[in-house]
Amino acid sequence: MSGNGASRLVYSTETGRLCPDCGQAVAACRCAQAKAASVRGTGQVTVARQTKGRGGKCVTVVSGLALDGAALAALGKQLRSRCGAGGTVRDGLIEIQGDHCDVLLLALKQAGHTAKRSGG
Repeated sequence: MSGNGASRLVYSTETGRLCPDCGQAVAACRCAQAKAASVRGTGQVTVARQTKGRGGKCVTVVSGLALDGAALAALGKQLRSRCGAGGTVRDGLIEIQGDHCDVLLLALKQAGHTAKRSGG
């Protein structure tokens, strides 16, 4: 072990895994809860159709939602079921397979969000 403090304890037989940021047990860590609850969106909700980097497949992306992780996942599930398509919630974005811009704009406006279409 070096004396410069570069090594950290990551596991303890008493508590199990430890958080690398605060050193507390993962079950009692407040760092992860604060990161999960952070809001990433700007509040300007945009709906865009993308094909770049997806092998030519079309994906509709909803961005800018000012929601926490759990609320974003719940809204993503509602929108996917409304479109009848698969998709995911990743990095504060909701991605839905296929071109569903019009359906998503209507659904977001009914849910109380001010959404606009982005791109062509």
